[in-house]
Amino acid sequence: MPQAAPASFVSHFPLKAHNTFGFDVAARYACSIEHEAQLAAAVNDPRAAALPRLVLGGGSNVVLTGDFDGLVLLIALRGRRVVREDDDAWYVEAAAGENWHAFVAWTLAQGLPGLENLALIPGTVGAAPIQNIGAYGLEMCERFASLSAVELATGEAVAFDADACRFGYRDSFFKREGRNRFVITSVTFRLPKAWAPRTGYADIARELSARGLGDAAPDAQAIFDAVVAVRRAKLPDPLELGNAGSFFKNPVIDGARFDALQQREPDVVSYRQPDGSVKLAAGWLIDRCGWKGRAIGAAAVHDRQALVLVNRGGATGADVLALARAVQADVLARFGVELEPEPVCL
Repeated sequence: MPQAAPASFVSHFPLKAHNTFGFDVAARYACSIEHEAQLAAAVNDPRAAALPRLVLGGGSNVVLTGDFDGLVLLIALRGRRVVREDDDAWYVEAAAGENWHAFVAWTLAQGLPGLENLALIPGTVGAAPIQNIGAYGLEMCERFASLSAVELATGEAVAFDADACRFGYRDSFFKREGRNRFVITSVTFRLPKAWAPRTGYADIARELSARGLGDAAPDAQAIFDAVVAVRRAKLPDPLELGNAGSFFKNPVIDGARFDALQQREPDVVSYRQPDGSVKLAAGWLIDRCGWKGRAIGAAAVHDRQALVLVNRGGATGADVLALARAVQADVLARFGVELEPEPVCL
């Protein structure tokens, strides 16, 4: 097997193309990781010995508030394959640098349903477990089998099962205690053979009905197509308007608080959870506070989806965070609910 090329550092590396907000910032050093062996070489390089490190895949879940005075590891690992199957499921592995949406499309092309509700979520496969991405009634953790990662301090490869990842709502071990300690290199998903469509969200049901599938059980490709259509209608393309997708988590409150809120706001959009808690639609809360389409300088709340903050051109990370704080303050004042950002802010 040929030896992997050594890590190559680039100084004063521009990150505008490596964060979906399009902030014009730079890193002291950057290194593209195309082979796992390059990770150890990069983190052991004397130039990076005392520097902070930042791992970037698609840059779709980060707010960079300024230049990064450290080493950015640009994860460019590639590869995807079916590793095995049993009576109940197929197990599919993808390298961390694979584009998430392209990977979902590839699984369907192989005849392996299960990830279709997560179509068109921006970012890479390696970022998916960090955020425990989710959409339209499905969270990634429900299809997760295991992942491989490299511990930066030791260079050792470590395997993580679902329990070790400690998944939560848009949360995981890698977003908290494991942050900056591990680099995810590949993820394996468990795609069930006893597949059933998930069409409970109104937007998806309406789109399927518009496509003549309202009374039929749609296949996975039909759901994929519907999800793509709904997301494209609501969400801006980061290549055209800088954004990081949904900026705030949908807050979850207990049943008693929800009952009191519903008395004041009878039409509040909500989703009852199995444990009795209630998930609120953050976009609805923001819209009701009058923020949809409003801006502070070049940072704005998207005019079609209030959950999305955008860079209209020339905004900085600090501008976006100032807008986010203003939105949070108004939602808290009106509804008594705290909104928590999804992206990591640096």
